[in-house]
Amino acid sequence: MNMLFDALVAPLEMRRDAVLIRTDDSEVTGEQLFALSGQIANVLRDAGVEPGHRVAMQCEKSVEALALYLACLRVGSLFLPLNTAYMPAEMDYFVGDAEPTVVISSMQAADQMAPICANHNATLFTLGENSDGTLMDAAQNASKDCPVAERGPDDLAVILYTSGTTGRSKGAMLSHKNLLSNAESLSEAWRFTSEDRLLHALPIFHAHGLFVAVNVSLNVGASMIFLPKFDIDVVMDKIGDATTMMGVPTFYTRMLTDARCNPENLGHMRLFVSGSAPLLAETHHEFEAKTGQRILERYGMTETTMNSSNPYDGERRAGTVGFPLPNIELRVVDPETGYELSKGEIGNLEVRGPNVFQGYWRMPEKTAEDFRDDGFFITGDIARFDQDGYITIIGRSKDLVISGGYNVYPKEVESEIDELDGVNESAVIGVPHPDFGEAVVAAVVPKSGVTLEADQIISSLQQRLAKFKCPKMVFFVEALPRNTMGKVQKNELRKTYANTFQA
Repeated sequence: MNMLFDALVAPLEMRRDAVLIRTDDSEVTGEQLFALSGQIANVLRDAGVEPGHRVAMQCEKSVEALALYLACLRVGSLFLPLNTAYMPAEMDYFVGDAEPTVVISSMQAADQMAPICANHNATLFTLGENSDGTLMDAAQNASKDCPVAERGPDDLAVILYTSGTTGRSKGAMLSHKNLLSNAESLSEAWRFTSEDRLLHALPIFHAHGLFVAVNVSLNVGASMIFLPKFDIDVVMDKIGDATTMMGVPTFYTRMLTDARCNPENLGHMRLFVSGSAPLLAETHHEFEAKTGQRILERYGMTETTMNSSNPYDGERRAGTVGFPLPNIELRVVDPETGYELSKGEIGNLEVRGPNVFQGYWRMPEKTAEDFRDDGFFITGDIARFDQDGYITIIGRSKDLVISGGYNVYPKEVESEIDELDGVNESAVIGVPHPDFGEAVVAAVVPKSGVTLEADQIISSLQQRLAKFKCPKMVFFVEALPRNTMGKVQKNELRKTYANTFQA
């Protein structure tokens, strides 16, 4: 038995149809992908990889990079996909912490990675975007047949490192059961079948692109239009052949600026899904107005993959992340007492279910700190259930601003700012203040060609919010700092404006 291999990889051997369609319309059949995974698996085995060993990857998205993930499942190793934006110092930390047997890097980064791998006794392979590199050189001469390692439900399949915005990055350990249970829940919730063709423009170093998009597609025998990145012209050219698309909010805001974003081009689509960062209600409404399609927003995190989703059938409520997925429990609790709160009350969000990770790699104290005695994981998100049971994520607990002893939830203030004429979007943070402890500060992105005044925004908010919630300063910026998945990096804003009220 090998839980994920049996469910996701083994069925490929008998598939003669296209599983992946590249940008140039060339196809990769299931049979070909299965054989490629076997060749790469043999390269890993020859390099000393055994069940339970780690294999790290930092290279661009490609069919071969996806086959590497499947090869890791085959040999029973733990897959470590790493963001292509990480710098050498960060990679040195990850390789030192996870101690992978093998590291696969891009060809461009090979010279920087060689001393890091040598220092940590890891074997280095390279993988290019055109089926080249030392990994593929070795795979070409390897057998397509490879033994399958025994792996049960609780055996680890991957380690995903968190972004590390509040300290050093933590490696979330996800098991075969964690990943497969989530793929099955999402397949059911979103009605995926073998008839679907997913437009895949997400990176595969992230849970969204790999453990949601790929796992769901493979779980039901669907196919994927496998694009190296989001390019608006390529997406609009290929979307006519797709039935579904998964994206981050940035994908949808870019699509909305394109004249081809209309019912004629998008009306045939069965489903648009958004995640990895909050989708503005304005974007949700504008996309529906322009295309007739209501985006389905869901909520997940590195440690749990997906937790909730707006319904496939029924109201997809803008600004919410829907209901708990099947077999997953969510609750909102008082941060001090841990007691469950009533609908409408704001508190800490906790989750329990087969999707919840096994803990943090080599951090038992942090793992114990983040789990309740009854098995609920403390997500670090602040949320509330409305009277109909829809969940709204208010923000991260670390983003909570305490000004003069009063709690200020940034999401509430941001929602009011975003409603003002001329405002594209905003981010609210707390910065040190000599009298209040923290002061509320807003970074605002005006709409193109619009000039706004800070005093005007503050006075408008004072008509709608308690004074302690209103920003004491407003800064105008061209764009908010975001990570590769489109999530606003408030830690960067806090650094930028940290000395605003210092003497």
